[in-house]
Amino acid sequence: MLYPELFKQLEAVRWNMDRDIPWDRFDAARLSDEQATTVKMNAITEWSALPATEMFLRDNRDDSDFAAFISVWFFEEQKHALVLMEYLRRFRPDLVPTEDELHAVRFEFDPAPPLETLMLHFCGEIRLNHWYRRAAEWHTEPVIKAIYETLARDEARHGGAYLRYMKRALTRFGDEARAAFAKVGVLMASARRTAQALHPTNLHVNVQLFPRDTVQSRVPDPQWLDQWLNRQIRFDDVWEGKVVERILHNMGLLMERSFASVQELNRFRKEVAARLSAAGAAPQAGAA
Repeated sequence: MLYPELFKQLEAVRWNMDRDIPWDRFDAARLSDEQATTVKMNAITEWSALPATEMFLRDNRDDSDFAAFISVWFFEEQKHALVLMEYLRRFRPDLVPTEDELHAVRFEFDPAPPLETLMLHFCGEIRLNHWYRRAAEWHTEPVIKAIYETLARDEARHGGAYLRYMKRALTRFGDEARAAFAKVGVLMASARRTAQALHPTNLHVNVQLFPRDTVQSRVPDPQWLDQWLNRQIRFDDVWEGKVVERILHNMGLLMERSFASVQELNRFRKEVAARLSAAGAAPQAGAA
């Protein structure tokens, strides 16, 4: 089992909201209304770990080890929402999310292939780590800068934990896992070719609720994410390139070969799909 070791590792570096956040350094003159509003939107987005956890537990009923790890992931992600809300409670109480605003992002996700979902959330942690690092640079108020730096480190550790389960999946499922990981890897490393931000909270997950079936479509301002990325934290091609590099690097570690581009990863995906087809097996069906 991976859970006992991962629990110890994450427990050893867990931060305390009272002791480790420099609340006494708050500088009201360095927090704009625009910046404070983005904190509210990120707090609500982090709250969506709740329906994601319900999805993970439902779709991984045969994997108690992974489900146990999700208990730690869920705790830490909800703590992210809580520390952002605590920041607002202390310094901008008019922007604290209401319970109704939080509950709006709790809705059922359609079942999806677990291996694809695992890879999707691994890539999501990489992307969110980079988004939060950039947010820490954009903000001018010292306390929220420190909070985003703290959250970014958590997201990186979560990505590392997901990677451990991906390595385990390769030993259990072989080419089926390779096909699932490569398929989603190509998607998540292709943000330059899409009009939408490629993160789990911005993807459609319930066909019956379309088009209000993304987390971002259910926050108070559904357009905020694009504005945050493009005009506020300015997550440009350089930063996007860092995300793609990390996805390709980790796929190379998993598959024991290097991928210099998304095109190379896509060729590998086709190779694995051909092997599965020749062997009479099909890659996991369904959308991530």
